[in-house]
Amino acid sequence: MAHWLQLLNIELPIIQAPMAGAQDEELACAVAAAGGLGSLPCAMLSPAGVAEQVAQFRARVRAPVNLNFFCHHDPAPAEQALSVWRKRLEPYYRELQITDDIQAAARRPFDEDMCRVVEQLRPEVVSFHFGLPESRLLERVRASGATILCTATCVGEAQLLEAAGVHGIIAQGAEAGGHRGTFSSADTDAELGSFALIPQIVDAVRVPVIAAGGIADARGVAAARALGASAVQIGTAYLRCPESRISEAHRRALAAVRDDSTRVTNVLTGRRARGILNRVMRELGPIAEDVPPFPLLATVIAPLRSRAEANGSGDFSPLWAGQAAALGRPSSARELTELCASGWR
Repeated sequence: MAHWLQLLNIELPIIQAPMAGAQDEELACAVAAAGGLGSLPCAMLSPAGVAEQVAQFRARVRAPVNLNFFCHHDPAPAEQALSVWRKRLEPYYRELQITDDIQAAARRPFDEDMCRVVEQLRPEVVSFHFGLPESRLLERVRASGATILCTATCVGEAQLLEAAGVHGIIAQGAEAGGHRGTFSSADTDAELGSFALIPQIVDAVRVPVIAAGGIADARGVAAARALGASAVQIGTAYLRCPESRISEAHRRALAAVRDDSTRVTNVLTGRRARGILNRVMRELGPIAEDVPPFPLLATVIAPLRSRAEANGSGDFSPLWAGQAAALGRPSSARELTELCASGWR
């Protein structure tokens, strides 16, 4: 355990989950200042945006930082599928009196441009979601000196990641909020919860395993340690901290969440993700078989989300949250980090 913390150069075995669209450097700095690993989600940023957030982080705290990237494949044009969904969403457009297009924030896969950013900024940790980038880019990240982490949702994925040379594996249980990190299988009925997944991955690989999913307080941290994890990654609980950048509608939904409030859905981005059940999930999903490929669906949802949020509603927003969301409390990120770390002792 001490060796793993030394490798990451952190004091506490707490990694703040990178949450694209829900945070910036403010949350990462607060977690890092408390002794955990602060993370910056980069999939919705330009290379210049990544550089700006890293500069802000470096100026405010002397601590390692984790840059997180998506590794999905850019989809082929899907005009027919998008046309079907535009028609399906037309009643909502009329209801909200939307006539203007609103550009959705891009979700870009790790590419040559982002690889150059990593080489220039030299973050201490680089993590990937939806698998790994192509080998030539991965080797350049490795040559930069970064510790490489990647998400696995089953034992087979963990073994693939170990064979590819990652330094640590984030074992994402089915309880986790946000996008599932699955990259090798479409058998969603076989998804494992954290209690089943973590020890099986620990037994199957030699690299450290980071537990993710359903961890919101010291009790969850203690359980992850007992299952053999070397650290934990916490996401949803941090959303209630004042340092997060979620909408007021999302904040209200988290304050009212119950144990049965979340569902896995694909009707917000085109890819499976866990969030708080809202109107669009109830009326069009939660799962639809004909969704345009990720991330194209977000382009036709974006105008609805923008107008609804302006009216104080989360009816069309990705209210990402895990199954342990009801355990969260509105504390500062420092307080939450220290509280969760107390479960490791």
